[in-house]
Amino acid sequence: MKQVSLLCLLIVALAITPAWASRLTTLPLHKVQLTGGDFHHAQTTNLDYLLALEPDKLLAPYLREAGLPIKTASYGNWENTGLDGHIGGHYLTALSLAYAATSDARMLERLHYMLQQLERAQRANGNGYLGGIPDGAAMWQQVAKGDIQADLFSMNKRWVPWYNLHKMFAGLRDAYQIAGLAKAKTLLINYGQWLKDLTQNLSEAQIQTMLITEYGGMNEVLVDMYAISGDKAYLRLAKSFSQRSILDPLLKQQDKLSGLHANTQIPKIIGFQRVAEMTGNTEWQQAAEFFWDRVVNHRSTAIGGNSVKEHFHGLDDFHAMVTDAEGPETCNTYNMLKLSKMLFLQTQEQRYLDYYERAMYNHILASQHPEHGGLVYFTSMRPGHYRVYSDVHQAMWCCVGSGIENHSKYAELVFALGSNNDVLVNLFVPAKAQFDTLGVSIEQITAFPQQDSSSLKINGSGQFTLKIRQPTWLKGNLLQVKVNGKSVQSIALTKGYVTIERHWHNGDVVDFALPMQTKAEPMPGNVDHYAIVHGPLVLAAKVNPFPNEQLNFVADDSRMGHIANGQMCPPEALPVILDDAQGFVEQLKPVAGQPLTFLAEQQLSNPLNDPLYLIPFYQLHDARYQVYWPNTSKQDLALFRDRAAREAAKQAQLDAITIDKVAPGEQQPESDHFYQGEHSEAGVHMGRHWRHAHKWFSYLLNDKQQQAKVLRISYFGLDNHRNFSIWLNDIKIASVALKGDKGNKFVDVDYPIPSALVANSQGQYRLMFKADAGSVAGGIYGVRLLRQ
Repeated sequence: MKQVSLLCLLIVALAITPAWASRLTTLPLHKVQLTGGDFHHAQTTNLDYLLALEPDKLLAPYLREAGLPIKTASYGNWENTGLDGHIGGHYLTALSLAYAATSDARMLERLHYMLQQLERAQRANGNGYLGGIPDGAAMWQQVAKGDIQADLFSMNKRWVPWYNLHKMFAGLRDAYQIAGLAKAKTLLINYGQWLKDLTQNLSEAQIQTMLITEYGGMNEVLVDMYAISGDKAYLRLAKSFSQRSILDPLLKQQDKLSGLHANTQIPKIIGFQRVAEMTGNTEWQQAAEFFWDRVVNHRSTAIGGNSVKEHFHGLDDFHAMVTDAEGPETCNTYNMLKLSKMLFLQTQEQRYLDYYERAMYNHILASQHPEHGGLVYFTSMRPGHYRVYSDVHQAMWCCVGSGIENHSKYAELVFALGSNNDVLVNLFVPAKAQFDTLGVSIEQITAFPQQDSSSLKINGSGQFTLKIRQPTWLKGNLLQVKVNGKSVQSIALTKGYVTIERHWHNGDVVDFALPMQTKAEPMPGNVDHYAIVHGPLVLAAKVNPFPNEQLNFVADDSRMGHIANGQMCPPEALPVILDDAQGFVEQLKPVAGQPLTFLAEQQLSNPLNDPLYLIPFYQLHDARYQVYWPNTSKQDLALFRDRAAREAAKQAQLDAITIDKVAPGEQQPESDHFYQGEHSEAGVHMGRHWRHAHKWFSYLLNDKQQQAKVLRISYFGLDNHRNFSIWLNDIKIASVALKGDKGNKFVDVDYPIPSALVANSQGQYRLMFKADAGSVAGGIYGVRLLRQ
């Protein structure tokens, strides 16, 4: 079957030749096997997770929408609350990757079954369609007629329908290109015909209107469909499905990203780059490179992740990153690794590998529980907080979908091939690769990062150039290389690679040392917090400020179960680096017999009872932790702790009386509260998200104990000439007239909730903002349901 996969890829390559053919190439996954270490363990653990998922539950939305009987009900959580079917597409990709990486026949068996059932659904639909969106057929009929009602996260009252469909398009593509299954190609092209029929009468402006709503990586997969089929209609559609309001500023090298939903944007840029690769459009590639730089070098944390509450924050203030529980989202980094890989293969620039390696270890590997395989949505950077992991039978988040793909891809970039059959060694991972064009295999034998060295063993013989990446984190900045035990003196250094050109013989061994330097890396945005980085590894410490607490590290099946919503740790109860942060690093003590473990005692104020041991973050699970360390001087320590205590107490007091809350204009808080609206818009002002409507919008608020007393709404003080009413469960509780007389600031207004309304609520309220005739409801900058 893997020979079929190679044949498929060869056919694709012959059918469509990209405009830039000199780029690097990677080996197919089935030509590179991980042979041990942490990444291999994660890959194996993920196999068990994939097998625990039930295909019939993932297929249920597709069969249901095709009018066919289902064997069992679909999964719950996101899979039956509007995003029905999105995991099914991810599952096809994940199975394809796992099969290619491991040759596990169980993965192939699952793939065959999934495709067989999807074929039934597609035939029953009769038009090529394959979707699990509730009542999707009616919605797509509206769209085909040009009746498009697009909001940031809903289109025609469905939750991100193009994002949902993209997962199945991508899954079918991958089942064909990676696993080599011809049936997947047939299903994909049938699906593509449905898409062409749907959009044939839509104008470019109407398609751009659709793209207001998150649409995943539709532009990328459409380029791939052009490469597979040779049908230029897909390339034209790929360009049409590229959102100009995002692309145009990037073409001008303008950063307009602040406040945008992060993972909505990253797949679009992957699509821009894919179009550039296929057409030779250097401007689109430069736009992708500019985006990458702005995200990686200006908006990312030490672990490689970005965003707070899923959104890009302003460039000048990262404070929310260390105060909020909802830190970097795993999906973001999943997509940033895709983009980094593409740009590296196109340019061979070292910076893309530096980021890829950092994020692979410290966010992606760290996002999987090493025992039960649960996956993380938010990795909080708040000192003293923690993560929650998915339960395989309950959690159906986006980061589960991307997560089940992540852990079968670790071998994809360990090696690469240059245009002259140069062999590039990019990452220091135990793996064995077969290079058919050279007639050799190369095995990397290493215990890195537990040991600071690696070896390459050549099996076979031939003339080729071996290039070993010299990482920027290397202590001493010069890679020391030996061939068959002898030091190589005259080594060329090209684009960050040590280059050895020779005729290689069977059994040749290349050894090189990888000593790691340690540094304190500041958080962007003048936040006075530092991460401790050792080589490519971010170090972290377990902290235990509440010795007797019982935390749930596995999420429940609620819509907001992916958030670690336990008690916030007060900053004054946590360790603080004193004075020079690099001086703190230089006094860390390696612990004998425990690789990559350091004891922190000097230049530190530690109010905890336990000593502090720093270990790689990816090894730290089921605990509160500290990745970012606050820093102050000895003389300002008391002031620092006092200020932190006062701020934390104020926030804790508000949290204690909050029953439920919504951040208007932010995707997950809105979708978790079942946002609906008509003629509604959302945006960002002065760093805060808002929503308003020319007709109405609503949320569902929860109050299980029926304790609500007050509804607190946040406004902007200069908003003027806005008249609307506020309703709870169809009862008007307030009429509002914003007059612009509260100044250039945000203001909170409390509205009492009638006790009779609470008593009759059954624990839930539909909160609605209705605009008066000719006016606007909002902008609403915050919603809180309070006990008092």
